[in-house]
Parts: sequence; structure tokens; C-alpha cells
Amino acid sequence: MTDTRPRLLIVDDEAAIRTFLTAALDGAGFGVAAVATGQEALAAAMHRPPDLMILDIGLPDLSGQEVLVELRTWSKLPVIVLSAVGHELQKVESFTAGADDYLTKPFGVPELLARVRAVLRRSTPEASGEASFQRYEVGELVVDFTARRVFVAKREIRLTPTEYRLLSLMARHAGKVLTHPFLLGQVWGEEHAAEVNYLRVFMAGLRRKLEVDSAQPRYLITEQGVGYRLADE
Repeated sequence: MTDTRPRLLIVDDEAAIRTFLTAALDGAGFGVAAVATGQEALAAAMHRPPDLMILDIGLPDLSGQEVLVELRTWSKLPVIVLSAVGHELQKVESFTAGADDYLTKPFGVPELLARVRAVLRRSTPEASGEASFQRYEVGELVVDFTARRVFVAKREIRLTPTEYRLLSLMARHAGKVLTHPFLLGQVWGEEHAAEVNYLRVFMAGLRRKLEVDSAQPRYLITEQGVGYRLADE
């Protein structure tokens, strides 16, 4: 019989944590594989891509952030980072490297399950609403929702999964002012609705990639103290 459960890949060098997470996630209805190193994680993700990776920052060969950077050169696989460090700078660095969520140890199983389900929901075109949109175009900026590709002046722009979710959300509401809490809640989840710094970091990254002059943006417009708006003309 074919296993149709969502497949998760756990990456942690501590055997006890791998065993704990495997039991908890398997019991919640997920298919689970587990590895101990960054190289094993990249090989497993390439050989048989899971639906989501749960990635510890502290690994014996590559750091979790190095795994993320390498993974993002060829995959949009959703990733939840685990870390014993809850410092804001490390969170921002992880999100910048391509993480979809960040969970600080120690954590409870209910919180982990909620984060896993939320990231899986956000990673599907149907859940994000992309299925009803095919294309957004303004000036030289094009977002192809069907192919999940972005172009500026006919040149493809490589975005991280989180950058793409943020841009596609704004494209579906082009011309409207989207508040900080709305954008944070939709892209990162309600638990991050107050983390405006996350939003500033990713908006700055998008502007560097999409705007001719990021200091004078044509497409990604700041509405001071309120949020952001994507130009519609």
C-alpha cells in the first residue's frame, strides 16, 4: 500500500531528540525519516524530497544555516529550524537564509505540531490562493503564479520560499496597503505577528533583488508606520 502521509525529514545530531521527534510526529500521522548530519540532510532531500524538513542549527559537519543556503540553491522545500538559541539575530539570519519558521528548544509537542501543520498549509498553492491567480505584471516585474517564477526585465530572479510567499501575497493584493500584522501573520504565522523586524529584513532583500534603486523603490512601496503596498500600475 502506498503511504500517502505527509513526509517529514528530521535533521538533528542528538539521537534522543531524533527518537523523540520521530515518535511524536509518526503518532500524529506523518511519515518520518531522520538523519544526523547536514550532508545526510542534503542527500536525503535530493534523493527523495520530503514535504518538510525540521533542521537543527547545531550539526557536526555543516551548520543548519549552511544547509539552508545550499538547499535554497536548488529547492524550495519548507524548513523549520530548531535551535537552543532564541536570540533575535540568529532568527533573522535563519529566515534570511531561507527558513520558513523557527522554533526554540525546549518546546512542546503541541507547538511543534501546530508549526508543522501551519508551514505545510502555507507551502501549498491552493492554501495560499495562488491557484486562482496566473500572472501579475507591472512595469518590468512579472510574477508567474503557475510556474512560481519571478522576472524583472525578462531576467529570472531567484527568491527564497519566504521571499516568494511575501511577494506573491502582495501581488494578489496589488495596489492595496497591507499592514505589518497582516503580512507577518499570513507569511510567518500569527505567532510572529509582532515581529516587524522579520518583515523589514525580507522587504529589504526583495528590494535589492527587484528594484533598480532600492532606496527609491518603484514596486515595493512603504506606507510609513502602517505596512507595505505593491504597485499596480
